[in-house]
Amino acid sequence: MTEIEQLLTRVAAQARNIRPWGWPSLPAPVDAATLDRAETALGFSLPPLLAALYLQIGDGGFGPSYGLLPLLDSAPAGEPSVVAQYLANRAEARKDPEWLWPEGILPISHWGCGMYACVDCRTPQGTVLLFEPNAEDADHAWYTDAPGLAEWLHTWLDGTGWYEESNDDAALKPWPEFRIRTAPAMPPAQA
Repeated sequence: MTEIEQLLTRVAAQARNIRPWGWPSLPAPVDAATLDRAETALGFSLPPLLAALYLQIGDGGFGPSYGLLPLLDSAPAGEPSVVAQYLANRAEARKDPEWLWPEGILPISHWGCGMYACVDCRTPQGTVLLFEPNAEDADHAWYTDAPGLAEWLHTWLDGTGWYEESNDDAALKPWPEFRIRTAPAMPPAQA
């Protein structure tokens, strides 16, 4: 059994043992067609581990805090889907250039107060970021939560995440790529 398979087994066991916030029970996993529709709407693929969570464990409702958001359809608790929230964030960013939402940064879990755990779908490991919109400006709203989705899941399973009461003094580092990822593309050089 690979490390990822072992991790998925642990996540599945934990997911079965919790009652998802606002959900009557853990939702069934999505099928491949739903994943394809979601990726088509997003315009990019999900990192393999994130796709496996939705395909093998459930369509949201498990994980830290309120758990993962549903992939394509809204949850019974009224939380938006991952796809809807990403598209809304990108649309809002086009209206307010001070608060840009980087392409490929997928909100996967809501922390409350507008905060989201997000996965960078442009990295193979799925770097996990914290978006904290209560900062004074966008430059101070993005933090690196974990170098990859696997590490982020391990902190949840092991009870060592920054959000745990025993770790309330943990400080997250600012995400250094925010301005790089939101900078306008340079026009081609004139010949």
